Amino acid sequence: MHGFAAWLQGTPASNAIKTVSWLVPLLQSLHILTIGVVFVSSLMVALRVLGLMRTDESFEAVWSRFAPWIWWGLGLMAATGLILVVAEPVREFSTLSFWMKMLLVASGVTSTALYGRSLRVAARLAPVQFSVGAKTASVLIIVLWLAVIFLGRAIAYDREVWGSLSLRT
Repeated sequence: MHGFAAWLQGTPASNAIKTVSWLVPLLQSLHILTIGVVFVSSLMVALRVLGLMRTDESFEAVWSRFAPWIWWGLGLMAATGLILVVAEPVREFSTLSFWMKMLLVASGVTSTALYGRSLRVAARLAPVQFSVGAKTASVLIIVLWLAVIFLGRAIAYDREVWGSLSLRT
C-alpha cells in the first residue's frame, strides 16, 4: 500500500491540491462539519427511538426530517475525504486510525441504512414503543459515529494514540 500511496502523492492531482494553500484547510473544515451533521442527525433519530426526544412526533416524521441530512452529509464527507486522501495519501494510508475509521465508516453507512429501514417497518407495526433491540441498535449507532469522530481526529496523532500498534515508522 505504501507504493501506491507514494505514487498517488506524486500525481498532478495530489500536487495541485497541495499547491492551493487554503484548499486543504477548507476541505478539512467541510469534512469535520459534515461528520457533525451526520452525527447530530443520527443522534436525533436515536433519541427518538429511545423515547428521549421528539416523542410527540411519529418516527417516520423524525426519520424523514433527518435522513436527508445523514445521506447528504455522508456524500459530502466522502467527497471531501477522498480529496484529502489524494492530497496526503502517505500520511493517511500509514495510520491505523485511518484504516479503522474507514472500516467504521463503511459499517456506519451500512448500519444506518439497515437501521432506518428496519425502524420504519417497526414503527408502522408498533408506533408507540420500540423493542429493546431497536433501542440497543440506536445506542450502538451513536457509539459507532462517535468512534468515527475520534478516529478521524486520531489520524494526526496515530503514534501517540496507538503506540507500538501504529503503522507509522
